[in-house]
Amino acid sequence: MLIKDESYLTNNSAKIIRSGSDYFDLMISMIDHAKVNIHLQTYIFEEDDTGKMVLDALIRAAQKKIEIYVIVDGYASQNLSNRTLERLEKAGVRVRFFEPLWKSKHFYFGRRLHQKVMVCDSTYALVGGMNISDNYNDINGSKAWFDFAIYMEGAIANELCVLCWKTWRGFAKNYIKAPCNTEPVPYYGDTALRMRRNDWVRQKIEISNTYGEMLKNAQNHITIVGSYFLPGKSIRKLLTDASKRGLKITIITAGKSDIKIFKHAERWLYDWLLRRNITIYEYQPTILHAKIALCDSKWLTIGSYNMNSLSYFASVELNIDTTHKPLVQEMDAIISEIIEKDCIEVDLNSPHIKTTPFTHFIRWCSFQFLKLTFNLFTFYYKSEES
Repeated sequence: MLIKDESYLTNNSAKIIRSGSDYFDLMISMIDHAKVNIHLQTYIFEEDDTGKMVLDALIRAAQKKIEIYVIVDGYASQNLSNRTLERLEKAGVRVRFFEPLWKSKHFYFGRRLHQKVMVCDSTYALVGGMNISDNYNDINGSKAWFDFAIYMEGAIANELCVLCWKTWRGFAKNYIKAPCNTEPVPYYGDTALRMRRNDWVRQKIEISNTYGEMLKNAQNHITIVGSYFLPGKSIRKLLTDASKRGLKITIITAGKSDIKIFKHAERWLYDWLLRRNITIYEYQPTILHAKIALCDSKWLTIGSYNMNSLSYFASVELNIDTTHKPLVQEMDAIISEIIEKDCIEVDLNSPHIKTTPFTHFIRWCSFQFLKLTFNLFTFYYKSEES
């Protein structure tokens, strides 16, 4: 049973985009065909081959008098060089860093801009989990990290445009109306989409609520694809309750991880998950970075949100939900194929999982360390809702 929600917009078309050359070719094409303005907001912006390709496209657009607004995270993108920033400024591209670590009017210790979104002309939009980096591209002979985005045209892009303007203006209390589309949006299709945000400082926990609703209301099965999968107590309780009522729960995690301590901590939870009859797979070909969930083949959420306390409390996150049957079934088929071809099912006797006293201790220490770190990066700050 799915919950009806008026926040779904239906005048849209959309398609699933995998990480790699397809994603970046689409991003460059969107930039090259923009006519009025571009908003780009991302966590990591590297100055590698992929980053330079995107930078060149932005500069080409700026030279055509397209207004361009770029926000990158002040911590994750702090290595952007002064030379690059000066080049962008000279071309007319406006660039800002989001709440750099330790530096904020309201002391946002560790708060991160983790959402990945691009909106062109209030009409076309990309939302997903990919940063601007060679890691997410098929380049120099390397296969991209495994991730997804959703490309959208229509009413949802205008709503995302408003969000980008709010973020650009720092969620100011005296917020000026965003210069997005004010005219009626032409017909783009019947794909139902809704924007979901997590920003604990601004009292937004919409993505967390989506996961909660899925676990509470699913009737047959739920599949969660999660990098850095360390659910907090409330989600673990929902997983337990869902398992008790017979729901089939499948978790796909990374076999290889770019952050080893996360992998150790995840594997500490495997015993807990398996004792609740939750099926676990590890993705093998590359690093898994995707963040999606599928409920009963009827409901999909996709975006930047990791199922852990860092995403819940200390990050600005953005997902898109859809109940559009063809789109959800397409993703369902993709995940089924990935499980069959690219994953290993985990049990406690798996050679790479089997626990010795030493590995048990390492995993426990990793879990406790990350739990403590998440608490340190959590801040107790009340602000106006925006």
